[in-house]
Amino acid sequence: MNWTLHFLGVGAAHAVELGSSAAVLERDGAPVLLIDCGPDTLDRYQAAYGEPPRALYITHTHMDHVGGMERLFFRLWFDEQWRGRTRVFIHAGLMGWLQARVADYPNVLAEGGANFWEAFRLVPCTRGFWLDGHWFDVFGTRHHMAGTSYGVALAGSFAYTGDTRPIPEVLARVAGGTERIAHDCGLVGNPSHTGIDDIEREYPPALRQRLCLYHYGSKADGAVLAARGYAIARSGERIALPAPLPPGPGAG
Repeated sequence: MNWTLHFLGVGAAHAVELGSSAAVLERDGAPVLLIDCGPDTLDRYQAAYGEPPRALYITHTHMDHVGGMERLFFRLWFDEQWRGRTRVFIHAGLMGWLQARVADYPNVLAEGGANFWEAFRLVPCTRGFWLDGHWFDVFGTRHHMAGTSYGVALAGSFAYTGDTRPIPEVLARVAGGTERIAHDCGLVGNPSHTGIDDIEREYPPALRQRLCLYHYGSKADGAVLAARGYAIARSGERIALPAPLPPGPGAG
């Protein structure tokens, strides 16, 4: 069984030519979990798989990561085969923010009679969630302000940070083995995002070898990161992942 991480987009919020940062966990080429849904994510997902996502995880509620959810609502609502089927996993602490951002506008349909979340199967979580027999760990990251951003990891296989500052102590816990780590990184860090100098200061060499950097500012920035010896994600690229470990006794 082959596991891959398919990067639909890899850009920072302003790097629209690189696509909104989003990735799909695949098993034998089939989509398992979409991570984030920015303004252009649904188009890229449907071009790749020919259908809407069956499962979606939201890392945080900045619009370059959730701005495509209104379009996804319409895609699901007007297709009875799909209405209510797409599971949306999100940390329970983010629900108020997500509701305010994408679901609270009066009359999601001009005709009325529809509630935004009826188009989805909403699954709030805290420590993690089950999907297709696998336990996914949810972990806090350092983005914008405390308690507003959460990454996701599958033991033995991968960790996806979402937008974050360096989190060495967290990654040591959720990705301390051979997991590939998709990590926010630009050329220069700021109070909400990691820069390459942060990577080299905060992470040991063995962990840096497992990084795949995304959420950078331009193709030129990506080339600079690659020239420094780092693996970078590119829009449309798939990277191979180790097979996940069976869920441990503490899962769930």
